[in-house]
Amino acid sequence: MKKDIHPEYGPVAFRDRSTGRLFLTRSTLTSRRGGEETVVDGVAYPVVDVDVSSDSHPFWTGTARTLDSEGRVEKFQRRYGNRA
Repeated sequence: MKKDIHPEYGPVAFRDRSTGRLFLTRSTLTSRRGGEETVVDGVAYPVVDVDVSSDSHPFWTGTARTLDSEGRVEKFQRRYGNRA
């Protein structure tokens, strides 16, 4: 790898905006808001706010809804029928 061209890779706290839960992981991202930091176990980490995470996504929380319960082929056949 070339030296001095890669972004710094280090610990970052991701915060879910809807639930407020923090996920501590490693990333090349840094805080998007002027150096905001949070303290976890006595260590300060940059914070990146995310809109959706596994803590608030409908699929992972079990609140997902099925919008269309019938198949696409049946819906097409009903709408257009069997044209000769």
